[in-house]
Amino acid sequence: MAQVLRHLPKNAHPDLLVGHEHFDDAGVFRIREDYALVQTLDFFPPLVDDAFTFGQIAAANALSDVYAMGGQPLTAMNIVAFPDKDLPLNILTEILRGGAERCGKAGAVIVGGHSVRDSEIKFGVSVTGWIDPRRIFTNGGAKPGDVLVLTKPIGSGTMTTARKRDLIGDDELAEAIGIMIELNRGARDAMVEVGANAATDITGFGLVGHAFEIADASVVTLEIEASAVPLMGRALEFARAGVLTRVYSGMLAHLGDRFSADGVEEALVSLLCDAQTSGGLLISIAADRADALLAALRREKTPAAAVIGRVLERSPEQVIRLV
Repeated sequence: MAQVLRHLPKNAHPDLLVGHEHFDDAGVFRIREDYALVQTLDFFPPLVDDAFTFGQIAAANALSDVYAMGGQPLTAMNIVAFPDKDLPLNILTEILRGGAERCGKAGAVIVGGHSVRDSEIKFGVSVTGWIDPRRIFTNGGAKPGDVLVLTKPIGSGTMTTARKRDLIGDDELAEAIGIMIELNRGARDAMVEVGANAATDITGFGLVGHAFEIADASVVTLEIEASAVPLMGRALEFARAGVLTRVYSGMLAHLGDRFSADGVEEALVSLLCDAQTSGGLLISIAADRADALLAALRREKTPAAAVIGRVLERSPEQVIRLV
């Protein structure tokens, strides 16, 4: 996408506070001094067999972009592709019902949407939220000396791939499903309460890919302690067996010499580069505020509250280091 966007004209408007220049999670457009709109959209094919659960996951994933900016969702519009001549419409009903349940829990009102016939099911939502323009969290504010905090464990890509290959049953996928449908609202609340320098949510580019976006936008180097990253139950076991999405190899190729992982187990490197769905927030925060953030995250009962690394001055060799 970066190769495409660089050929397009840059948006220039005094009230466009966050655009696509640094691949932030959502755009932000100022309405007045104390009020701005946060806008995002996301959709994808099913990751799980249950239609209602798929709807929940897809909606939670899209809502996460607003939370990562520090915003509050307001409205949502459904985006649907469905093979209505091949599958019964009750499947679509359940997908939409699952999405509505998550949007409702987030306090967002579904105001409509758009559907097309397609050979493959796809679903997601376009979310509009609001934010105080003086308190926006972007991926460009990380500072040397910060620590990195993660609010959900890694492994959803590996676990859903294992299920697709019939290596596990629905019971063993339950942990991943529970984490994917969990809203990042509690993590957002903790971050807003304590403050932070930068944030993003962990989704399709994996932990390493989204960490790279923070490092690149902030002109710093991120050092991640691989063994400190919380993982889902059998995720590393399956990564060792090569049960991964296609994203990890592409991410490694994309980063090239800007990434190093000397001494880190190859399977763990692959897992941390693998795609995630509806993952947690990766937050860069001043070291003297980290304990307060961890306490707030635990109070909010986020799926994880772990210090996984630190922010360094930009290195001429690497942008991301796994150690």
